[in-house]
Amino acid sequence: MNTDPIADLLTRIRNAARAKKTAVSVPASHMKRDILKVLQERNFIGNVEEDSSSRSFKIGLKYYGEGHSKVSVISDLKRVSKPGCRVYVQKEKLPSILGEQGVAIISTSQGVMSSEQARDKKLGGEHICSVF
Repeated sequence: MNTDPIADLLTRIRNAARAKKTAVSVPASHMKRDILKVLQERNFIGNVEEDSSSRSFKIGLKYYGEGHSKVSVISDLKRVSKPGCRVYVQKEKLPSILGEQGVAIISTSQGVMSSEQARDKKLGGEHICSVF
């Protein structure tokens, strides 16, 4: 049994990107759908297809370059708030990742969004992960 499904999602994406896979499959959930939506909006990942029969998402990965020299768009994924140690940020202290080139994903009272969207809406929340 997996105790941290978000860490599992990030690890599967990280491992698939290092192996230069074109896609990766992960078990589906509402929270993962919201996280993937933010990553897709920020162009870190490609298409996300939901397979309702197996209850999973197929995530297309993006790369720079061609062939053996291709490099993943995602340099690193870090889980910030963990089940044993939750990390909350106030609206005034929302993180900026690599000068807004990366994205901090925040779970707010109005849903999961990037730190930029939370800053615009003047919301704080749980800092789920950072991607750059």
